[in-house]
Amino acid sequence: MSERPTYIKFGEYTEHIPANIPAAVQQATGRFLGLRQMRVSEMPQWEELRQAASNIRLHTLENLDFYLEKLEQNVRAAGGQVHWAADAAQARATVLEIAKEHNVKLAVKVKSMATEEIGLNHALEAAGIQTYETDLGEFIIQLMGTGPSHIIVPAVHLKKEEIAELFTQKLGVEAPPDPVKLTAIARATLREKFLSAEMGVSGGNFLVAETGTLVIVTNEGNGRMCTTMPDLHVAVVGIDKVVPDWETLTVLLKLLARSATGQKLSTYTAFISGPRRAAGENGPKEFHLVLLDNGRSKILQDPVARETLKCIRCGCCLNVCPVYKNVGGFAYGWFISGPVGAIFSPQILGTEAARELPFASSLCGACADVCPVKIPIPKILLHLRRRVVEGDEFAPASAPLMVRAGAKLGTFALGVPWLYRFGTRLLPIFTAPFRKDGWMSSLPAPANLWTKVRPFPAFRANFRQWWAKRTK
Repeated sequence: MSERPTYIKFGEYTEHIPANIPAAVQQATGRFLGLRQMRVSEMPQWEELRQAASNIRLHTLENLDFYLEKLEQNVRAAGGQVHWAADAAQARATVLEIAKEHNVKLAVKVKSMATEEIGLNHALEAAGIQTYETDLGEFIIQLMGTGPSHIIVPAVHLKKEEIAELFTQKLGVEAPPDPVKLTAIARATLREKFLSAEMGVSGGNFLVAETGTLVIVTNEGNGRMCTTMPDLHVAVVGIDKVVPDWETLTVLLKLLARSATGQKLSTYTAFISGPRRAAGENGPKEFHLVLLDNGRSKILQDPVARETLKCIRCGCCLNVCPVYKNVGGFAYGWFISGPVGAIFSPQILGTEAARELPFASSLCGACADVCPVKIPIPKILLHLRRRVVEGDEFAPASAPLMVRAGAKLGTFALGVPWLYRFGTRLLPIFTAPFRKDGWMSSLPAPANLWTKVRPFPAFRANFRQWWAKRTK
């Protein structure tokens, strides 16, 4: 299988995105939002649940050391093995070492954002281990050699005709553009992989500290196939996924499926507490849990940005975001897109690598309104914008000198009324050579980063002039 793409600069994304992506994305996200609204309207206590979930996530993050120690103790007590990974490289090395010890030649995977984060597929394949994504959407994009364009539905940008053509080319079969038949083709292809794989790899939606239980929420049976049929199960899960107990888990499960896909409950919710203990039980002979930090501890130190880690990966903020719906997931350049990607990626990759993302938002606040755990995404976006431009104790300023100088100049100009009024009179004059039919489609650098993608409205009379004429 092909290597997933690395981070793409936000301003350079257009050549990587087919023109039909926004239409396909808008159709799918609109459907999800409609279903979500139906589920929310059935629950008069929805806002109370959101507040409870927010409190649970914050409490857990503020006491993360305690709950992680409790989790480790209970995973070991259930017969599992726990490994700590400080970063992506250590997580990859840990999984590869486990695979080598068990002479693994074939691995099957459950859909997992954590393994996307660490680039595990490429590492396994580079080590000579055939690796297959078994979630239908992940299987499709793996065949394409791309990453996911949505947290929940990774192939949301593709139409059935494109998937049929892909299956025909890559699988050597006659694949009609029929969803049921395409699913049957994928099932037949993957069934033999389930039966012959030596290792199953998963992520995890939650980790219950009280019992050391891994919780995996899916809508396909592949999750259970991957975690029960191979003798070895390795789960790579972020340290932020821990929850205190079963009572708190039930609150989050009530919110997750309703926010993600508009279901009351996902089709499959698997609870895995270690390996099988007796003959006849389901499950692997060995269970390994790799707890991934990869920058999360650093995020926890930031009193503003730490709420990023409350995220339960429902994808609802993507569905409602006007930016995401117009540019698609690949524009964000990493495995997690949309508003939560715009705040998560710069903190994990660093603002030097992903400094454009905090600015990839209109700050309309729709994401915060729908977030089931009440992450204040606009507030964190502004916090990260300041970090990019001015720097703070977590990262130095990374914006180009011209941008920083322009920001300071703009702050000064907007803060002096007479200078602002003078500027609004000059702008229509200076931009006249670039104006055509009320738009400016080609501007000099650095404004051309915008006009390469879409035209800019022409500057005409300012608001004060317009208002003065209107009220005469």
